Order: sequence, then C-alpha cells, then structure tokens
Amino acid sequence: MQLLGIDEVTFGAGDLEKCRQFFLDWGLSLHAESAQELVFTSLNGCRVVVAQSDKLGLPAGVEADPTLREVVWGVANAADLDSVRERLSQQPGYVDQSGRVGCTDPNGLALRVQVTQKHAITVECAQTNTWNERTRVNHASPAYERATPIEVGHVVFFVTDLATTSRFYQEKLGFVVSDRYPGRGHFLRCAPEGGHHDLFLLQLPQPRAGLNHVAFTVRDVHEVFGGGLHMSRCGWDTELGPGRHPISSAIFWYFVSPAGALVEYYTDEDELTDAWQPREFTPGPTMFAEWAIKGGIDGNTRRQKDAEAPSGRFMTDKPR
Repeated sequence: MQLLGIDEVTFGAGDLEKCRQFFLDWGLSLHAESAQELVFTSLNGCRVVVAQSDKLGLPAGVEADPTLREVVWGVANAADLDSVRERLSQQPGYVDQSGRVGCTDPNGLALRVQVTQKHAITVECAQTNTWNERTRVNHASPAYERATPIEVGHVVFFVTDLATTSRFYQEKLGFVVSDRYPGRGHFLRCAPEGGHHDLFLLQLPQPRAGLNHVAFTVRDVHEVFGGGLHMSRCGWDTELGPGRHPISSAIFWYFVSPAGALVEYYTDEDELTDAWQPREFTPGPTMFAEWAIKGGIDGNTRRQKDAEAPSGRFMTDKPR
C-alpha cells in the first residue's frame, strides 16, 4: 500500500466570493458552487473545496479560519484502501463512510484516504538546453499568460509535536523522510519513489498548530512566472517570489490567499527513489531560498514591484 498524492483539500473560510475570484484567477476550474461551498478542480481532477466556516459537517480546524480543514489522500485501488482502513481503525476520530477512511492526525488535522479520483494527463512542457543536452531544437520555450495548475502537490503545516506527527505519517501511512531540519522540520514524500515532498511538517521555536501553505504543481518554470505575473496583474499580493528552494530545487512563487495562509506555484522539484539518503540542514534564509524576490514582480511593468517601468529602449542604449 502506498499513497499516490493529494486528491482533495478543503478550506474553511468566511469570504467565499473573494475565494471564488482568487482561485479562478489562480487557474482552477469552478466545478460546483452553492451558498455554503465552492468546488474547484485542477487539470488532473484534484479538487479544492472552500466551505463556509459554519457549514454543517465541516471538520474542526487546527486554528481559526480561514485555514485548511481537511486533506484527502489517494490510493490506487480498493485493496489499498482496505489496508489503510486496518492501519487507521484505532486512531482518534476514525471515520469510514462514503468511500473514505480517515482519522485525526496528532496535530489535530482531519485526514481522509480514498481511491483516487484524479486522472492521468499529458501536457506539453518546456525543454531546457544545457551544455550537455540540447533537447530543444528549432523550438522556442513557451511563455504563459497565466497558470493552469496540474494538481495540489504538497501541503505544509506548523505542528506542536514534530516527532509524534512525523512518526504517525511514516508508520500509519507509509511516508518516507526526504530531508530534515533536525528537531525542527521533516520533508516527507508519500512513497519511496516520487517528488521531494508531499508533506512538510514544521515545528516553530514556540510550537503551534496551523497552516503554512498549500502548493500547486505547474508544468514548468515559465508557467510559474506566467501564473505569478497574472496574479499580480489581478491585484493579489505576493508573499515571496519568484525564487528557488535549494533543498528541493523547486522554483516557487507564493501568494497570500483569502482561504488561509499562502498558496504556491512550483515546479522542477527533485525526483527521489529509495536510494536517496535524507540530508540534515540548519534552518536559515539561504536554506529556504537560494534566491527570491520580496514583494514579487509587477504584472504590468514586468519589473520588480515598485521598480521603474521599462522605457522601451534597449538596455545597451545608454544616454549620451
């Protein structure tokens, strides 16, 4: 049994109309809506639900809304779901209904597992020419006017007890440690073979439970930039980015979300196998970001926010 990744996330929020516009600008498709709930989908069918905070049946949050209330993970088939059922049956908050099995994790988050509803897709992605490999021939790299996220790639939570929460995900759901901030953070992937992390657990010096961010996978670095510029043009605030994470190698751009905390576009993370040996890092600014732009890039001027707009001259056209 192994998890295949995130199938669905559910936020609890108060301003559904603002969330509606945000996630449409983000590039998701609106699948269904009511006075109490919005349901969006990504390219591969991953679902993002935004529910009114007082909606009946909504799991309790680990912090005040707006925040993430529930994460649903996918497995390949009914036999794998039976295996999860056996592993979680004695856990606090155990539920088994409507094709989902779940419980409450040690940090207080509602987690569920279902046979995956996502579907395989093939998308055209940019190729990169390096000194050794020239795979892009007679073909220009793409430029995107906006992003259309493929899926929710990972979630990041602040936890009150890193060791206990990390052990739960490893022992009960088969997660594997990719890298560590000893005593402070664990990067976890669903299975031995896969992207660098599907879940990152972070314990602050003064521990608290909460959401840090939800990350959306896009096809290539150009889509990170195109999506970020579009969000900037729409008036949404950048928290940090674009930039690059040295630990996972991913290119990122973070925005402040009305559904809670931050959301991230990212691409080009490391791909790992069971031969990978977890590394240990000391937390610090250069460990989080090799480089990053604070405040983002203005979507209209295409320059760093508050920088002088382009004049139309060539950079080599110096005043006499």
